Amino acid sequence: MSEERQEATPGQKTTRVELMCRPTPLEAAPRLARAIGLEPGDLWVKRDDLIGLGGGGNKVRKLEWTAGAARAEGATTLVTSGAAQSNHARLTAAAGARLGMDVVLVLAGAPSEGMTGNIVLDGLFGARVVWAGEVSEAELAAAVENVAGELRERGARPAVIPFGGSSVLGAQGYAEAGTELLEQAPDLATAVVALGSGGTMAGLVHALGAERVLGVHCGAIADPGHTVGHLVEGLAGRPAATSLRLRLDQVGPGYSALTEPVMDAITTAARTEGIVLDPVYTGRALAGLIAAVHDGQVRPGERTVFLHTGGLPGLFGHTETLRRARSAVADTAVRWPRG
Repeated sequence: MSEERQEATPGQKTTRVELMCRPTPLEAAPRLARAIGLEPGDLWVKRDDLIGLGGGGNKVRKLEWTAGAARAEGATTLVTSGAAQSNHARLTAAAGARLGMDVVLVLAGAPSEGMTGNIVLDGLFGARVVWAGEVSEAELAAAVENVAGELRERGARPAVIPFGGSSVLGAQGYAEAGTELLEQAPDLATAVVALGSGGTMAGLVHALGAERVLGVHCGAIADPGHTVGHLVEGLAGRPAATSLRLRLDQVGPGYSALTEPVMDAITTAARTEGIVLDPVYTGRALAGLIAAVHDGQVRPGERTVFLHTGGLPGLFGHTETLRRARSAVADTAVRWPRG
């Protein structure tokens, strides 16, 4: 059963629902630290992949606010959008199941025969999927509004949850997370996070200050700096002169493309700490951290926290990553008994 809490946000009073286990663990990663050029005690992992709901991930913190506000306003259906393997869509579906609300997901692309990963979980949680085809950001947003309009005509009370859950209201979830992290690591120098739709980084910047947050752009939005800056200003309730720490060098050919640095990062995390990353978000974030260590943006001797924002199901929907992982199994296989 979810617990409701009255919480205030800048200019708005809303009802937040409890959807997660908190605080999430902060774990030392000494073998990974050594592998990427840091001292063993430097690197820690904030395990928001262990957040509890729907397979875990950072979107749950945002949904506590956005879905909570929707329910408080009398909505019966949550409508949101994303890529085919959207973690946000999966967790919106899970939140709807927890809260007893219908969920409609408007996803870019088209259904395929071998649908796996997050899409399987979308269905398992009871969400309905509307395929929007190959569309731009603006066209996907328009499709969401069309779907919400059709639902209203049928007598439903839909609430649109923004792409990635990233609004000023949703970013409040990561302002809270930043405070939680400071209680666990008061000597924090740098928190490294995947920059997808922008709300997670914005919340952390609001809580920790821009100088302590390094965002690694994943290619989900066209102008990450502007988007994060706008959300930070919304959280502060005033214009903010914020110089963001961004890495834009890990996108490669595009959002869904697997690059060698990302595959190397995924393999390194798995073989040093037994931690699984995905190829779109957390794999890119670790590749960005590795690059930041190599060029001196993150230095040995300082406390660095890698924010694990989840996304494991998406790995199973990423054909190229699975092919590479299967090749690694084949390369290390030994027949038994020998002879």
